[in-house]
Amino acid sequence: MSRLRIFNDTAPDAPLLDSRDGDVIAAELKKIGVTFERWQAQHPITPGASQEEVFSAYREDIDRLVAAHGFKSVDVASIAPDNPNRAEIRKKFLDEHYHKEDEVRFFVAGSGLFTLHVDDKVYEVECVKDDLISVPDGVTHWFDMGEAPNFAAIRFFTEPDGWVGHFTGTDIALRFPRYEPSAA
Repeated sequence: MSRLRIFNDTAPDAPLLDSRDGDVIAAELKKIGVTFERWQAQHPITPGASQEEVFSAYREDIDRLVAAHGFKSVDVASIAPDNPNRAEIRKKFLDEHYHKEDEVRFFVAGSGLFTLHVDDKVYEVECVKDDLISVPDGVTHWFDMGEAPNFAAIRFFTEPDGWVGHFTGTDIALRFPRYEPSAA
């Protein structure tokens, strides 16, 4: 189940808000320009699925978003817990960074944790199957897929070269807990 926790950026042990209500999550994130939506998946996809399988299952949704937002590149990040490169892949996203385009992800299976740093607040957004999140360009954040990654997400890009992270060099991501998928 999706979850949002909001903290002061100096108090990683004291959440100001903790909610699993999709409407509350969407409303709180909207205040900082982040889109959060829950979609009903029409086709089952498992972590580790190939890009072709995911594209085939979600062609209509992909085409609609590409037409509406002018995305030039779409791919799938799909990682199963037995991936031999999981630690190396995870490490790539764990430090605070930003992008020069919106970061748009639709989770078709599994889960991951987007942590956004906006002004003096930190927003932990646990995204699960059927969640769409759109983080505006320039918003500093990090992503954790956990020690045993288990997700498949469609990624949309306006730049043809796809994911390009600009790292801030801060240690804030180290001060907040790493992702442990919820049992709920």
